[in-house]
Amino acid sequence: MPASFKPPSVASLSRRSFCGALAGVLALPATQALAQTECAVFTPERQSAVAPAEAIAMLKAGNARFTSGQSINCDLMEQVRETADHQSPFAAIVGCIDSRVPPELVFDQRLGDVFCARVAGNFVNVDILGSLEYATAVAGARAIVVLGHSSCGAIKSAVDGVEMGNITALLHNLAPALATIGPADGPRSSSNHELVQKVAEENVRLTAAGLAERSPLIGKLVEAGELTIVPAMHDLKTGIVSWLA
Repeated sequence: MPASFKPPSVASLSRRSFCGALAGVLALPATQALAQTECAVFTPERQSAVAPAEAIAMLKAGNARFTSGQSINCDLMEQVRETADHQSPFAAIVGCIDSRVPPELVFDQRLGDVFCARVAGNFVNVDILGSLEYATAVAGARAIVVLGHSSCGAIKSAVDGVEMGNITALLHNLAPALATIGPADGPRSSSNHELVQKVAEENVRLTAAGLAERSPLIGKLVEAGELTIVPAMHDLKTGIVSWLA
């Protein structure tokens, strides 16, 4: 042990412990207030009061809680009871079926908060488009997020031109993004991680950009300022969601 080392005094440890405890006590009311707000089930009135930009801000805040280990624990059975007769989600999320990217957890949301439509490659066909029309034009969601993720198996398969059962037809939905990406440095295969990432990002951009044009119902809501559509990417290594618009 170095001669210059001096163990902390009991008094300093006591002061340090006291200050730490005091900080925790002072933070407790704010934490409890946040939990009460986040655990409150969305009603039609609360949903309609959320602006589209605010809906995205809420998802961003939820992802920040998720990645910092501060996800909020709610009484889920209480939420089951409170949502049994109605639902008023504030957002709709199109995501991949990847087991590592459940939107409700990634955005730290709860029962009744978000609609989720999931398919390998997070593309939007007519069935999902109709689901999004229901989520927004009928049920009142204020934002649509098209959420891709890094190292997506569907994107890799599309890059490699995989042909296997019904997977072949599924991958055709990713062809527009693949065609948009020009010559890449390195092999044009799933072993080229940069290429896979670029195609995944282009896929969510194209998908998000085309929704209003493909659906007059959705387009009308966007024009009226009642809905926003945003592409985003989830990083499997960090859990962080990056927003591409």
